[in-house]
Amino acid sequence: MLRKFVVALPIVMLAAGSTACASKKFVRTSVGEVNDKVDSMGRSLEETQERTRKNEERIGSVDQKAEAAGKSEQDARGAADAAAQSAQKVNTRVDSVQTELNNSVAASRKLVFEVTLSEDQGQFKIGKTDLPDPARARLDEVIGQLKSDAKNVFIEIEGHTDNVGAPEFNQQLGLERAEAVKRYLYEQHQVPLHKMNVISYGEEKPVAPNTNKEGRAQNRRVVVKVLS
Repeated sequence: MLRKFVVALPIVMLAAGSTACASKKFVRTSVGEVNDKVDSMGRSLEETQERTRKNEERIGSVDQKAEAAGKSEQDARGAADAAAQSAQKVNTRVDSVQTELNNSVAASRKLVFEVTLSEDQGQFKIGKTDLPDPARARLDEVIGQLKSDAKNVFIEIEGHTDNVGAPEFNQQLGLERAEAVKRYLYEQHQVPLHKMNVISYGEEKPVAPNTNKEGRAQNRRVVVKVLS
């Protein structure tokens, strides 16, 4: 009996040793697999971070290009605005010089005759700048009178209004009415532009009271003065 127990003990110990070895091997295998997975996840994370960095660089580059394009557009718009303002200043100065010259020429000449185109004669209506047919016919008569000696004359065209509305509006309205007459003489009768001058007095020089309809109709007028 004792002999059997002694023989069995090494067998048990051998079996236990074999089980322990198997357990250690399993642990090592499992740990190795976990490490492999960790390494794989680490590499994947690094690759993802690298892609993210490159995407951020591309986004940054696009933003810089967009910002540069916006700045270029803004600079171009600013340059265009500055050029337009400069051109406007030049045009204003040219118009001013031309007006001063025309006024000087007109002041040195004598009046030959003048024609008044007013609403009470079927001419300009309230707030309107259109040249009515009666006014066109009257201007045709004026040109007919000048045919014999048209080269030595100068035409001054004055725009006038009643006192209805703001003074600034009436000033512009008078100017537009005078310009309508000037345009007609140039387009229909080829009167040289340098032979004509326009000026607006707005509501400043009424020829009748503005207190009634008839007086206001007389004040809405254009006066064409022929000078020699």
